[in-house]
Amino acid sequence: MLANEQFTAELMDNEALFTDEFFKRFELRHRPSPLQLSESISKDYRFPTFYGDASCAIAIFHCDYEAAKSMMPHASMEPVKMTKGRSLVIFSCYEYRNVMNVAPYNEIAMTIPVVVNCGMNVPVLTMLLGDKLKNFGYHVFHMPVTSLENRIRGRKIWGLPKTLENIHVENQNGSSVIKASVGDQAPYFQLTVPTNGTAQSFDVSSNLYSVLDGHRLKSETNFKGCFKLNKNMGALLKRDVLATEVQSSLVLGEGEEADRLRKLKIEATPFQTRYTSSMNACFDLPMESV
Repeated sequence: MLANEQFTAELMDNEALFTDEFFKRFELRHRPSPLQLSESISKDYRFPTFYGDASCAIAIFHCDYEAAKSMMPHASMEPVKMTKGRSLVIFSCYEYRNVMNVAPYNEIAMTIPVVVNCGMNVPVLTMLLGDKLKNFGYHVFHMPVTSLENRIRGRKIWGLPKTLENIHVENQNGSSVIKASVGDQAPYFQLTVPTNGTAQSFDVSSNLYSVLDGHRLKSETNFKGCFKLNKNMGALLKRDVLATEVQSSLVLGEGEEADRLRKLKIEATPFQTRYTSSMNACFDLPMESV
């Protein structure tokens, strides 16, 4: 999907698409004031934002702990520790086919699992317990989107580092291939995620930590779907070569963001991959500001 710089003054009338039982868990509400998107356009969205029938391809890689720590935007945030002096970086790639009151768009969330306020950070155990821990969550350090409207929303409401880019998703030979590029440049990011694997159902509520105007925000994200999983537990026992040194499911091209990803020293073999062709999700307003 190419980057879309256009948006209308009206909210998309698509509430009828969100009848699944998942969405009935949440009470829709407005922000205290409409969001100003431009000098002439403001919109009074309802939250949490609903996402229906979204595809999702996820790859989790080991990376260097100290490199991940250097990317933390707030002193209270620390990357989750893994074995061998490592942390994790997660690439979550979405095709948002149905979005409440918003046109469809594609997105890639590049995140690092974190603990905040000196929460428990025992190698591997913290990640295994994950969302059961009060101080656990995810920090998004880069977030390409194909929609200018959603770039503005993400930056103004949550402080998310959304950038307007092209994101192409294609299924090829049993894999989902995701490419991100800026303008007419060659892709700086390419990820290949298998679409087959062991079926596992997820119904998850997580915290997302971001920073807006110097304040750390916490927002809740939820999703439900059946994913195809592939695990590589042997990666806990030893370091792998870097993705930039061998042929890998992660390919980095040229440009500032590719260089920033290289600094994380991402290993070649994914620790885990997940794929679903259709899931439901929602993302709420910030519920905490520190």
